[in-house]
Amino acid sequence: MFVLAGGAATTTHAQVTTTTSPATSEARPNETRVPLAEQAVALDNNGQSALAGRLRTTTLTGTPDAPGRNSRIVLENRAAAFYTYVSGWATFYDAEGIRCGEGLWKAEAFAPGESVEVDTPGLRLTCAPVSWRIVATNLVTRASDTAPATAVPSTPSTASPAPATAPTHPTIAAATQTMTAPTGATSDAKASALPPLEININGKTLPLQPGNPLEIIVGRERVRIVVNTAP
Repeated sequence: MFVLAGGAATTTHAQVTTTTSPATSEARPNETRVPLAEQAVALDNNGQSALAGRLRTTTLTGTPDAPGRNSRIVLENRAAAFYTYVSGWATFYDAEGIRCGEGLWKAEAFAPGESVEVDTPGLRLTCAPVSWRIVATNLVTRASDTAPATAVPSTPSTASPAPATAPTHPTIAAATQTMTAPTGATSDAKASALPPLEININGKTLPLQPGNPLEIIVGRERVRIVVNTAP
């Protein structure tokens, strides 16, 4: 288990790399803004459609003195993977294309093809928006949706028996980590998987997977936490 408390992270059997950067979009394909009545699409790291969202709230308006505080969105899982945790932002724009509000949404246990209604309780809307978009910052899949690495047996020499080779290094997948069998090992050798990992932030527990970044908001900055194997 990984625990984040007082701005510091402690780990066991893994290395946690934490980077802090301003809350700006990464160098990746951009999600498209659409009119409020149309469906917005969130992309994964490969630029493929991961989630689609439509506004359940029909009237959105606010001013700097009296901002709108919430909206309701219906999300659809368009991916083939089962997500144990998803989160992201709904961003709204006025008639001049100026951003005038953003709210954080999240959902858990999200099956392929499933739809779920979420809200954006942190929203501060200061205009009557005409367009919007959604961006996914966390798409955490369950371990069973990632195929384990396959051991490749060595070809024995006809002149002399092939010497045993050293085990290969661990392979980190996007959602879990598995150990590959040594080259030349018997066919019944099985890859061992890491136990489920999680991180506790001020009493709130979130799933954590090696190689899959986790982003949280600290003050006005976005903090990214990436778990890798220790060297």
